Amino acid sequence: MTLLLLLLTAFPVLAQDSTTIEAKSEDISDNLDLEAVASVFGEAKDLEDFEQRLNDPEAQLTNLDMNGDGEVDYLRVMETVQGDTHYIALQAVVGEDQFQDVASIEVEKDSGGDTQVQVVGDVYMYGPGYICEPVYVHPPVIFTIFWAPYYSPWHSPWYWGYHPPYYRPWRPYPAPRYRTNVRVNVNVNNSYSYTSVRKSNTSVDLQKKSRKNDFEKKNPDRSFSQRNPGVENSRQLQEGGRARQKPEQDALRSGKTNTGVSAQKDWDPPSDRKDAPRAETKPKANDKRPQPSNDAFSNVDRGSRARQDSARGRQSRSRSAGRGGRRR
Repeated sequence: MTLLLLLLTAFPVLAQDSTTIEAKSEDISDNLDLEAVASVFGEAKDLEDFEQRLNDPEAQLTNLDMNGDGEVDYLRVMETVQGDTHYIALQAVVGEDQFQDVASIEVEKDSGGDTQVQVVGDVYMYGPGYICEPVYVHPPVIFTIFWAPYYSPWHSPWYWGYHPPYYRPWRPYPAPRYRTNVRVNVNVNNSYSYTSVRKSNTSVDLQKKSRKNDFEKKNPDRSFSQRNPGVENSRQLQEGGRARQKPEQDALRSGKTNTGVSAQKDWDPPSDRKDAPRAETKPKANDKRPQPSNDAFSNVDRGSRARQDSARGRQSRSRSAGRGGRRR
């Protein structure tokens, strides 16, 4: 019974000292590639054509199944226009009269006549500041339509249970397979960069007025920040998830967290160790704690040496006693 209590008492310390921090390899945000979205947008002749490309069962540009019904969600396109700004929302149809913004395309013509485009991941799905900026090798045809007189914004007519004739739902793939397959939809002649700053203040205002978040309201615990604590957005998750970890996680990796055992900074996993034994590190003069061994066999080696030294001592004392007896 006493031994069991000792083990239970020691377990929290052991568990804390053996903590490792690893980035998640998959996330729901991995199932809609914003570079592919930006690329296909640049090739569409209008927003109706863009919506068809988004939901093409052959291209399978999206792999999102937010409501978990085993089928990829239909993405509808809803546009709001104010002056020289076109705010285009991509909304997953997740139920009857239920929609969830997953991304937006913000197109704005500046005072110099240049058109800028940002594809913004919705904060619920991608975290804040996940923004892809495409630069097209050729100006998209859709731009000429946007700035034409008497332009009429596109509002998707499709909803839950009512889809266009070309559409048939498909089952989602594992995220790694989707990420590999979707890259064929990315025009490599374009360039894609990332930023955390939105350029269009008008788009921010339009989003506040038109954003749909029915799924988020029912599932607040599934937001990006809840799924990936300590990681700011999907970009950092893709890069390893270590760019913005929690302070206590950073401290643990740096050896600054007081867990009762000093961190061994020169430790290597067994697969990285060299065959040659590592040189032992001398303990500090005022450090009376047991020092960690350098390899799995060092304790055995020291025990063997101690036994050998003890045997040599006995032999030396025996020889000394023998010589002394002869002198007498």
